[in-house]
Amino acid sequence: MAYCQHIGVEFMFINDVQQCHWIREKFETPGIMKFSLEEKRTLLAAPPLVHRFEEFLQKKWSSEKRFGLEGCESLIPALKTIIDISSQSGVESIIMGMPHRGRLNVLANVIRKELDQIFCQFDSKLEAADEGSGDVKYHLGMYHRWLNRVSNKYITMSLMANPSHLEAVDPVVQGKTKAEQFYSGDAEGKRVMSILLHGDAAFAGQGIVYETFHLSDLPSYTTHGTIHVVVNNQIGFTTDPRMARSSPYPTDVARVVNAPIFHVNADDPEAVMYVCKVAAEWRNTFHKDVVVDLVCYRRNGHNEMDEPMFTQPLMYKKIKKQKGVLKIYVEKLIAEGVITLQEYQRDIYSCLFILFFFCLPVYAPADFFTLDGQPKTMSCNSTGIPEEQLCHIGSIASSVPLKDFTIHGGPSTVLPLHSKKCDSLTRILKSRANMVSQRVCDWALGEYMAFGSLLQDGIHVRLSGQDVERGTFSHRHHVLHDQNVDKRICIPMNHISTSQAPYTVCNSSLSEYGVLGFELGFAMASPNALVLWEAQFGDFHNTAQCIIDQFISPGQAKWVRQNGIVLLLPHGMEGMGPEHSSARPERFLQMCNDDPDLFDCNWIVVNCSTPANYFHVLRRQILLPFRKPLIVFTPKSLLRHPEAKSSFDDMLPGTHFKRIIPDDGPTTVDPQKVKRVVFCTGKVYYELIRERKNRGMDDAVAVVRIEQLSPFPFDLVKAEIDQYINADLVWCQEEHKNQGYYDYVKPRISNTTQLSPCVCFRYVGREPAAAPATGNKHTHLVELQHFLDTAFDLEAFSGRQ
Repeated sequence: MAYCQHIGVEFMFINDVQQCHWIREKFETPGIMKFSLEEKRTLLAAPPLVHRFEEFLQKKWSSEKRFGLEGCESLIPALKTIIDISSQSGVESIIMGMPHRGRLNVLANVIRKELDQIFCQFDSKLEAADEGSGDVKYHLGMYHRWLNRVSNKYITMSLMANPSHLEAVDPVVQGKTKAEQFYSGDAEGKRVMSILLHGDAAFAGQGIVYETFHLSDLPSYTTHGTIHVVVNNQIGFTTDPRMARSSPYPTDVARVVNAPIFHVNADDPEAVMYVCKVAAEWRNTFHKDVVVDLVCYRRNGHNEMDEPMFTQPLMYKKIKKQKGVLKIYVEKLIAEGVITLQEYQRDIYSCLFILFFFCLPVYAPADFFTLDGQPKTMSCNSTGIPEEQLCHIGSIASSVPLKDFTIHGGPSTVLPLHSKKCDSLTRILKSRANMVSQRVCDWALGEYMAFGSLLQDGIHVRLSGQDVERGTFSHRHHVLHDQNVDKRICIPMNHISTSQAPYTVCNSSLSEYGVLGFELGFAMASPNALVLWEAQFGDFHNTAQCIIDQFISPGQAKWVRQNGIVLLLPHGMEGMGPEHSSARPERFLQMCNDDPDLFDCNWIVVNCSTPANYFHVLRRQILLPFRKPLIVFTPKSLLRHPEAKSSFDDMLPGTHFKRIIPDDGPTTVDPQKVKRVVFCTGKVYYELIRERKNRGMDDAVAVVRIEQLSPFPFDLVKAEIDQYINADLVWCQEEHKNQGYYDYVKPRISNTTQLSPCVCFRYVGREPAAAPATGNKHTHLVELQHFLDTAFDLEAFSGRQ
């Protein structure tokens, strides 16, 4: 009879005997699922609140969408059981993510958001400015700390805000959970845990679920077990399961990580409570993922305005006849003599009174969605550091701190000066040492200086992405591997000083969507940490576009939360083909709510052309008095370009990030004689100055680099235009005309020139194209030479109008 009632268990695929025996004991022991009269009374306390909450909203705001919980009211006691058992086991903080169905009920009855704060969001007088850009109420999150009466311990509950992209919040929750575990020293996940709620159709259909599961046991990403609760409506909007998935159950994706799956009839609250108790104990015992499948139904349509009879007429004829879980359970308890009808009616009326009481006045929006007291200035102290510090970090970057550690191309920490193997790590470290002695740095060393100096200041740095430990282009080498001992590694960055913050650098799974979401969540946990995600190639961020579009770009506007995550996107047209060239800067620039005041922009977009400027922008990210996402278009060929190096002088105290880098050559001697000013950004600068030198036009054409594209440096661009009063203006880019930066910079430079004598402003670059780049090397070079010829053809277009 163990498997002939309202619970089904999938666990035989688990290849651990101890875990299988543990599950058998929980479900095959006779009479194990018995509840005392007091436990049944306690269990009955939740359903009336759940039922009355949904009923009240439906009557009070019948024309409003709320994505109610009718048909799965057992979800609330399920979550409360998980929270109670986890709290008793020592959990102090729970981070949750869920789709919109049932969110308002969870906020009210699990997270304990004040009812007046929920009701005020239904009020038509509430203006969008009161809640960011006005995201809908069933997307918003909540943070609350309260005393758990079962464990008599305080517990912190956090429900993450989530867009309509349902499962997109999964990796974000995991990242925030991992960060809280990291910063609290919870190495085993005993004090901080995550709960993820899912819909059946999304759980089976969305790939991000699979990506998130595959992070669950990776060393730098594990949260030591997540409890997944699937609200199995047996339908997705209007789509039947037979059209929505190829597997028997929506939960089959969890089998890939050997997570046990507990199926339970959601109309049986006692079975639900027991299954959730076992799930919480499993997580506490084995620190592995577990899935609870609440098999239920959706009493209304997809939302309260939808008509489900259009597409599932037979199903909804049965649903209309189906008793609600509250009525089923109350009848059962009355029949057992646990409660009387009068006691039940008294509880129902008290619930209704509470709801009406909180709805009487018109309440103002909750003040925890504001950014009061945040500074509104972009100024910060110098981001330079002393030369002794640069030299010390440089010495660490060019050495192997561990003894008897054999690196590639060399036997020990002693670097053989005679080494001529061009691709050996020994030679790379020797080259770094030489740069330090010459007081210069390349891109990789500039990054090392930025990270190392922040670590010395007690700032945790976390760099994540595919192959970031070595670097896609074999330039970084932040993790050294012993050539003779398997799995023995050395991270020199963690040997800078005894009092430094820890440095986390971790190769990720081959995922962009899931990993970027994870790092975003990690960055949410602390504003005093530098969290970076690097794409293997900048093009590859497009498979994480949902995280960028729904969380990073509009995050502060939608949910009034600042975040300082950094995206490193290798970018550059080098004849590598359409999938290894463009980080699609036009997409990021199109999403900018550009404002000269850095505080009021949604993110910062830069394309640094020097290691020093890259060094400064990373340090500025922490030293600014507020947090904004930072998008950095990083180079590929410039990683080893002989001219793309910076002197230590550009990184000393008193130096800053340069929003633009003016021409510092012969054109500055007599600016009035300059015939053309070429504005550009990124790698194309080096191709322009090489061509200018070859043509002997160093005093006729000025080349100005715009390093910070957003917020646009109007003031500095105007100063350059005013300096070269007789020159025409050109924007030159290596990207195609319908891509890159042109559509963004054109109106901004045009607006700037209105404050000066009327100026011609022209485009120079590749012609419009559908693909980001050609895959033919010869065609690439022909295109490059063509636009360089145009850039320096002073007769093509000239003069001020």
